[in-house]
Amino acid sequence: MAVSQETVPPAWWRRTPAVVGVIVLILGTELVIGWSSLAEAVHQLRTPAWNWVAGAVVAEIASMGTYARMQQALLRGAGTSVPVRRHVALAYAAHSLSATLPGGPVFSTAFNFRTLRRYGASSAVASWCIALSGVLSAGALVVIGAVFGILTRSTGSWRTLLCYMGGALAVAFLVRLVAQHPEWLIGPARRLLSGVNKVRRRPGDSGQARLVNFVDQLRSVRVRPADFTLAVVLAVANWLLDALCLWMCCIAVGATGIHPAQLVIAYCAGMAAASVPIVPGGLGVVDGALVLGLVAGGLTSASAVAAVVLYRLISFGFIIGTGWLVWLIMRARAGTPRGVPA
Repeated sequence: MAVSQETVPPAWWRRTPAVVGVIVLILGTELVIGWSSLAEAVHQLRTPAWNWVAGAVVAEIASMGTYARMQQALLRGAGTSVPVRRHVALAYAAHSLSATLPGGPVFSTAFNFRTLRRYGASSAVASWCIALSGVLSAGALVVIGAVFGILTRSTGSWRTLLCYMGGALAVAFLVRLVAQHPEWLIGPARRLLSGVNKVRRRPGDSGQARLVNFVDQLRSVRVRPADFTLAVVLAVANWLLDALCLWMCCIAVGATGIHPAQLVIAYCAGMAAASVPIVPGGLGVVDGALVLGLVAGGLTSASAVAAVVLYRLISFGFIIGTGWLVWLIMRARAGTPRGVPA
């Protein structure tokens, strides 16, 4: 008769209960320690100043509008004119894809590219517009953080802050210079393409003709200085209006013990944390960074938590929900672009 042997669970299965237990213990400890602050934050959220909440919603809508107009200015400067309402719809839909889907930035970029192509932009112009809008947006956040860091003297080193500002401006200038001389990219791009072909076991010159054709299209992209300057201003306004939304949320819950400059520094720290795509929308990561920044700026823990929760309800819940509705409308009118999940 065969002797039955006890099945031994795999190692990962034996470790899972211990890991879950540690996580529950940590969260439980934090909940007990911070219960008074959390209860006070909930009380503040029950009785907000609704006029300031409405102002925060308007500021967030205006922030999304400035980002859409930044892309419109870049696209118009490259010779493609699209109504602003289409850019606004694209901004909402692409933002929702980026913030909520796993690997969202990839889907968002593909959706952005295919929609701009459908609007009449060439593949080179669409790629250039998407890349430059991202660079300008990131550079604007660095400049804002540097300027308000100087105002609050938070680092004690003006030279360091000025270097950050100079670096952001240099990157924007370099991108514009490369856009004016795309032939500089042919050599490095060919070497990169040859390496990729080698890994994929394809002929070394595979795709070279398409690469040269793409660069030829880039040579036709010439953005007027006025449109480029307007795009830079709109990129800065996009972040400042979003920070204004956070400030209004603080006032709405009665958290008035922080200077606007310190609030912007806390905001920049939170947005920097959002650039690390650990979880969709930066849930938990962005919130924690914002709360810590606001507390460091002078708010109580309860007020900071209440303000951040309200801000995230508007900037994440309201905007993302609106973006998905816009995406459904765009999908119904034009069909789902390939590369975006139905």
